[in-house]
Amino acid sequence: MRKKTLKTVVTFTTTSDAMAMVSAADVHGISGRIIPVPTEIDAGCGLAWCCDVEERDELVRKLRKYALSFEGLFEVMMY
Repeated sequence: MRKKTLKTVVTFTTTSDAMAMVSAADVHGISGRIIPVPTEIDAGCGLAWCCDVEERDELVRKLRKYALSFEGLFEVMMY
């Protein structure tokens, strides 16, 4: 049986912002993946970026470095 673990989730206001994150991740090696916004979070466009909680500080640094727009940053228990 799979076990829930703590994940960092970044939400976006627009789908364009989410797609910019996907592109930046490919180009700059940002860890994680695009997911639907978890039901625990009420946010923007319906898409979010998810990575391991241990990657949070690096993710925030890269969001700022590459001027990526986002709506919120959360920690959520997920599969």
